[in-house]
Amino acid sequence: MLERIKRTAEFLQQRTGGYKPETGIILGTGLSGLGKEIDVQHTVPYSEIPDFPVSTVQGHKGQFLFGTLGGKPVVAMQGRFHFYEGYSMEEVVRPVRVMKFLGIKRLFVSNASGGVNPDMIIGDLMILDDHINLFPNPLIGPNINELGTRFPDMSEAYDHSLIAKAKEIAKARGLRVITGTYVGLTGPTLETPAEYRYVRNIGGDAVGMSTVPEVIAARHMGLPCFAMSVITDLGVPGLIEKTTHEMVQRVAEEAEPKLTLIMKELIATA
Repeated sequence: MLERIKRTAEFLQQRTGGYKPETGIILGTGLSGLGKEIDVQHTVPYSEIPDFPVSTVQGHKGQFLFGTLGGKPVVAMQGRFHFYEGYSMEEVVRPVRVMKFLGIKRLFVSNASGGVNPDMIIGDLMILDDHINLFPNPLIGPNINELGTRFPDMSEAYDHSLIAKAKEIAKARGLRVITGTYVGLTGPTLETPAEYRYVRNIGGDAVGMSTVPEVIAARHMGLPCFAMSVITDLGVPGLIEKTTHEMVQRVAEEAEPKLTLIMKELIATA
């Protein structure tokens, strides 16, 4: 696995002339528009990378963007890999590990999620301050010491200083943001009413099908993480409605300018 990660990083370095990003970004469902804010210098489709997964989900373009955002060198994933697509956990988190070997010092993640906190409304932005992992843990198996310790600490999965800065940016811009706990489920089915109640009862504020494995892998390698969710539907009793992937995409795209503004300013000051 380690040699595969190194080969992919070397391939990307060759394709980009040795470009050295400082921040890695993962753009979720309906949120790839942040890529338009990047002054792109190199684009590398996943399909052109040897022995690399390919995004299969609608709304995920499936490419790396190398360039600058907020004046800082970044690499952004327009499209991520999900466990429900049939990929192994090693494949799901491989891009995060590759970005670490490319030189990133921090990871920014976005996603679309369902809100279970009754104070939420559709279109809200939630800053993740914790998570609950209901996926198979991506670190199961022999530990690779070059990546990180066998038992990584997760007491600060999401960087407190980045969260504080993001709140300051949102307040200055008059944007409503909330903080909360994200619960990661495998999908691909959207949750039943009973599952929404379960997520709320165990301490969740929002639920989704990504992010958690990526953050676990990043923290394993010592990368500070920041993540935001767009609340695209509600799993609150009395407010649950039939939801489609297209509806999720639409709400995420409408909320994207607010998320983009916060992410861009935060990266500029990170």
